Amino acid sequence: MEDQAVCCYRHPQRETGISCTRCERPICPECMISASVGFHCPECVSGRVSAGSGASAAGPPPGAARPRTVAGGTITSDPRLITKILLAVNIAIWLAVLSAGDRLVNDLDLVGRAYDPGVGQIVGVAEGQWWRLVTSVFLHQQLMHIAFNMLSLWWIGGPLEAALGRARFIVLYLLSGLGGSALSYLLAAQNQPSLGASGAIFGLLGATAVLMRRLNYDMRPVIALLALNLLFTFTWSGIAWQAHVGGLVVGTVVAYGMVHAPREKRALVQRGTCALMLLAIVAVVWIRTMQLTG
Repeated sequence: MEDQAVCCYRHPQRETGISCTRCERPICPECMISASVGFHCPECVSGRVSAGSGASAAGPPPGAARPRTVAGGTITSDPRLITKILLAVNIAIWLAVLSAGDRLVNDLDLVGRAYDPGVGQIVGVAEGQWWRLVTSVFLHQQLMHIAFNMLSLWWIGGPLEAALGRARFIVLYLLSGLGGSALSYLLAAQNQPSLGASGAIFGLLGATAVLMRRLNYDMRPVIALLALNLLFTFTWSGIAWQAHVGGLVVGTVVAYGMVHAPREKRALVQRGTCALMLLAIVAVVWIRTMQLTG
């Protein structure tokens, strides 16, 4: 029998997979309040839930199911941990670029196949330098570039990580970044370098839209933000639109599989969706490599 959807007790129109760790009533992201362990609902925080109301003031009974996010992830005391780590990694690499200069950028950016006068040879993904598909996602040069991307990561990534859980969030981020790199590799000129976390950020933006639709939130703010970013993508010069579109598509598909997976087959559907996207990325990279080296 299909599980009945669980909705927030304060917002019955919003489905959720998160529960208060004290009274165990379902709560949506808007209602959850961070506690030392998990999240509490506003009534528990204000002390209005009594022992006679059917919920224990001391916490959930022994053996109670551990609260889960809407995607089935574990509720943690720091719902922004992975977001903070990603911020730290991006900033650390940016500082390293400031110290090392163009040589480090030339070794880590995404380029299909091009002659590098610094080393006197042809370099690129087509030459077996597969790491560029990943390292370019964490690479920035200009201050405004990394500032915009990291602010976007903080604003979008934190709530998304809290809603999905740490493992699902990092998988979503990495697959979105790889999706952006793969489409850039496929469609951009082979000697055109690209770098930045924009593909991953667009993936998080697409995932946010999917999540808000799943929870019956007002979609107008995220649609407006997405439309504005796409407008900048296709009207400003010097922007690798391929990375933005690739990240957006992959992030949207992965998030859909994560938050719409039926509970009885949640792990299978979520892993299958991620595996399918990874295979698609590998196929795109292989096709482009054959074009450049065949």
